[in-house]
Amino acid sequence: MLGVFGVAVATFVSTNVDDIFVLLGFFADPKFRLNQIVIGQYLGIGALYGFSAVASLLVLVIPAAYIGLLGLAPIYFGLRRLWEIWNGVETGDDAEDHQKASAGHGNIAAIALVTIANGGDNISIYTPLFATRSAHEILIIGCIFAMLTAVWLGAAHSLVNHPKLGAPIRRHGHRVVPFVLIALGILILYEAGTARLFW
Repeated sequence: MLGVFGVAVATFVSTNVDDIFVLLGFFADPKFRLNQIVIGQYLGIGALYGFSAVASLLVLVIPAAYIGLLGLAPIYFGLRRLWEIWNGVETGDDAEDHQKASAGHGNIAAIALVTIANGGDNISIYTPLFATRSAHEILIIGCIFAMLTAVWLGAAHSLVNHPKLGAPIRRHGHRVVPFVLIALGILILYEAGTARLFW
């Protein structure tokens, strides 16, 4: 049990370090509500976990280049956010704006897709890990991933609301997010060798 716990913690932390910075950007952006970020993040992590579990059971092998196509999602959301900032479409402190921002499931889907895209390479790590574990151990690892996702969310939320660090993050964070997302998408495409699909 301790061995499974250690493997799960080491795997999650090593594959999701960069996710903290993405979450900081989401929490700093007033367009995204707390519940949207939490739900979107859990949906994204859950999708990565579920797909890897199924892939390990079916012994599926998906070329990294195709997984890299997920990198187009953060590029799209980054460009769209840049366009909104450029055209002054920003969510302020107005209650009506917040109501509009929280309406629908667009933000949740965006967060989930970015989480999946950011963790697309995680599948190549989770799949062989799960393939060597029993169904019981895979379930335990999933529970640990769920707990660590809460830790990740809590850490990012605390940093954004920190007495000293929070103000500058909230003030400038939403303007940095588009560039982080675009860079993240390009990095995913590059590392996965997705460009080879188009040559």
